[in-house]
Amino acid sequence: MQRPLAWASRPTLASRYLNNPPGGEGIGVVVAGISRAPLVRRMRDLIARDPLFAGALAAGAILRLVTMIGYPGALWFSGDSYVYVGAALRPRPDLSKTTGYSLFLRALLPFHSLTLVTGLQHLMGLGIAVMIYLLARRAGVPKLWATAATLPVLLDGFEIEDEHMVMAEALFTFLVMLALLLILWRYRTPWPTALVAGLLVGYAVDVRSEGLPLLVLFPAFLVYRAIRLGWKIWRGWLAAVALAVGCLAPVAAYAGWFHHWYGSYNLTRSEGFYLWGRVSSFAECSVIKPPADELKICPTGSPSSRTPPGDYIWHAQQVHQQLAGGPVSSANNALLTNFAIRAIVAQPFGYAESVLKGLALVVEWPRHPYPDPGTVSYYYFQLQPQSIPDNPNHEWIPGGTAYQDAVRYGHANPSTVVEPFAALIDLYEHIVYTWGPLFGLILLTGLGGIVRIEGLRQRRPRLAWSRRTGSMMPWVTAIVLLVSPIAVADFDYRYLLPVLPFACLAAGLAFAPARAPKIRPAPQPPGPPRDDEPRDDLTSQVPGPVSGA
Repeated sequence: MQRPLAWASRPTLASRYLNNPPGGEGIGVVVAGISRAPLVRRMRDLIARDPLFAGALAAGAILRLVTMIGYPGALWFSGDSYVYVGAALRPRPDLSKTTGYSLFLRALLPFHSLTLVTGLQHLMGLGIAVMIYLLARRAGVPKLWATAATLPVLLDGFEIEDEHMVMAEALFTFLVMLALLLILWRYRTPWPTALVAGLLVGYAVDVRSEGLPLLVLFPAFLVYRAIRLGWKIWRGWLAAVALAVGCLAPVAAYAGWFHHWYGSYNLTRSEGFYLWGRVSSFAECSVIKPPADELKICPTGSPSSRTPPGDYIWHAQQVHQQLAGGPVSSANNALLTNFAIRAIVAQPFGYAESVLKGLALVVEWPRHPYPDPGTVSYYYFQLQPQSIPDNPNHEWIPGGTAYQDAVRYGHANPSTVVEPFAALIDLYEHIVYTWGPLFGLILLTGLGGIVRIEGLRQRRPRLAWSRRTGSMMPWVTAIVLLVSPIAVADFDYRYLLPVLPFACLAAGLAFAPARAPKIRPAPQPPGPPRDDEPRDDLTSQVPGPVSGA
C-alpha cells in the first residue's frame, strides 16, 4: 500500500477554519496556527529581544503604509521616470542615463502594478535599516545607539517620498548596502560571497552611474584586507579578485549592450554634458582660451549671473541649439568633455570653490530651492495629482509618450491622491527629515568616533577621542557617493538620499566599544602556533552573535 505524503495527511489552516466555523474553536485554531508560523515567530522574537528597534521599524512601516494609501501607484520625477518606464516597456540603453533600473521594472512588468514597484522599494528602505542595525550590533554597538543609527533611514520624510517615486535611488542604495553587509560580516570574506557582492555593486552602477567610483573602492577594500592578512594568504587575494570580476561583469555587459545600440562601449554619452554644466559655475573663456571649435560652447555672461549648473544646462542654447545632433552625440560629448577639462585645468581654484560650495549646501539649513524651485517641488508630496505629459511629438523612449507608457505599465491612472492620508504624510515630510546641521553631525561622528569625557573620578575632566573598532568602509562609501555627483555635475538634494544610510551606519559604528591600547606581553615560552586574524581599523570582529546591550 502506498504511503500518503506527510503534508497531505495534515489539516491546513484553511481546513481547520472550515471545519470549525466562527463561533466555535475555529478562530482559536487559526490564531494558534499563525502564531507558530516562522515569520510571525521571528517577529515576536525580535520584539522581545530588541523592542527599541522593533518599535522604530514598526513606525517606519506605518509611515510607508500611509504613503501607499495616500498615493496609490507611484510618484513621478519629470524626465527620469519617463525614461525608466519607457525603457522597461521597450528595453534599450539611454544616451543620457543608465537604464539598469528599467530592468528591475521590466521584471515586474507582468504584474502591471506601480503599487508593487513602490511597495518593494519601501521594503528595500526598511531592509536597509535592518542591515544597518545588524552590522552595528555585530560590531558590539549597544542596542540604543544601533537603533538610533537607523532612525534617519526609517523616519526621514524625503527618504520615504523618494522610495515612492519611479526612481533609481532606493534600488541602488539597497544593492550597495547589501554588498557592504556581505563583505563586512566576516573578516575573511569567502570568494563566492565576494563574487556575489561584486555582482551587486556592478548592477548598482548599471542602475545609477554615480556609483562608478565604487567599482574601485570595493575591490580596493578587499586588497587592503589581503595585505593585512599577509601576502602569502591566497584566499584574501582570491576574494579581492572575485569581487573585482563581479563588479566588472554587469558593467561590461551593459557596455556591450550599449555598443550594440550605438556603436561605442560606454554606459552613457552624457558625461560631457553634465561636466560642462559643472564648470559653467566658474568658467571664463577669457581665462581658458579654448580653441576655435570650442568657442561656440563658452557659457555666456559672467559666472555670477548664471543659474546653478543643475538648472543652467537645461536652458543653455550653446548645447541645445548650436550643437548639431545635440549634446549626447559622440562628437559633441567629446567636445563638451574637452572644454570642461580645459576649464578645470585653467581655473582649478574656481573648480574647487564650486565643489566646496556644493558640499556646504549639505549642512545648510533651512533648505533652499536648489538648483531651482521646479526640481525641488518633485521632492515633496503634492496634494494634487501629477500631470504626465502626453505630447505625441516628444517621446522619451521611442514608441510611446510618457503618459501612454505610464498607463501601459501600470494599467491604472498614473497619479492619484487620497485624502486625508496624503495631507498627513505631506505635513510629516515638511517637519521630519534630516536637517542639514544634523547631517553634518552624522558625517562628523562617522569620521572620528565619539568624544568621551574622562578623568571625572580624578576630578580632572578632559575630552578624549575614542579609538573606533568599527569599519571605516561605510564612511568612505558615504563620502564617495556624496562628493562624486557634486564634482562631475552639481549638488542636488536627491543625491543625499543614497548617502544618508551609509553615513548613519558609520556614525553607529563609532559607538562600538573602544579598543584597548596594545600592551606588549611578557615573554612566554614557545607554544603551538596560533591562527589569529589581524585586527584593523576597517572592521571589528565580534565572535558569535551579540546579545547584550
